[in-house]
Amino acid sequence: MTRLFVIDIGNTSTSIGLAIGRRVARVERMPSHDGTDSARILALLDSVAGGKPVDDAVLCSVVPRLNPGWIRVLKDVCGRTPLVVSHRIKMNVRVDYPEPATVGADRLANAVAGWERYHRPVIVADFGTALTFDVITGDGRYIGGVIAPGLPLMTDYLAERTALLPHIDLVGRFHAVGRSTREAMRIGAMVGYRGMVREIFEHVRAGLREQHVVFCATGGYAARAVRGLKTPVEILPKLTLDGLVLMHEMNRP
Repeated sequence: MTRLFVIDIGNTSTSIGLAIGRRVARVERMPSHDGTDSARILALLDSVAGGKPVDDAVLCSVVPRLNPGWIRVLKDVCGRTPLVVSHRIKMNVRVDYPEPATVGADRLANAVAGWERYHRPVIVADFGTALTFDVITGDGRYIGGVIAPGLPLMTDYLAERTALLPHIDLVGRFHAVGRSTREAMRIGAMVGYRGMVREIFEHVRAGLREQHVVFCATGGYAARAVRGLKTPVEILPKLTLDGLVLMHEMNRP
């Protein structure tokens, strides 16, 4: 059974998974800025692999400057150049988009995994540094989506652009009315964010004009961001990595 590295380089963090067959068995993460350190990459790959050989790799990145270092290390470890995700590779969805080269590799991976899972109209929300919504039609076309600020930006921007507001931890309970500055900021971020997510989903669903649209969420902030959301949503933490496994299967059978 094929042992495969699946790597998703995001703006803030990088996820490194080991897929055995179609199953992503182990995932570790590192800050993306550490991706310039070959020794750090090697150590993490060895940890994920459990010291055993790995046959191949798939690289998905939204930080192009980091790609050469990762490609070089993965080629040394696996003995072949990794598959790098772009709109040019084979997929189970058709990219129906005016400028397909501008679609993020992670968004394509989400579309591939979402369509494989549901084979129905699907909206995938990915909660990372940015919040992206990606839309796949009932006939398997990726048609675009929506990009909005990610959850941490909701509070980081306030702290950085004001004199007195602090950086806060979004974890924790809060009441209907904030009784401290931190609680007031937490309410604004969490409740306001849920409202934004709900409104964007309803806007996209109405424009899609299809029946039985599925809504699913992935990304590091997904579980926290959709807590209390009244719209039905399925949380799939490994969706992007699952998409990378499928892309490997389609391009390097």
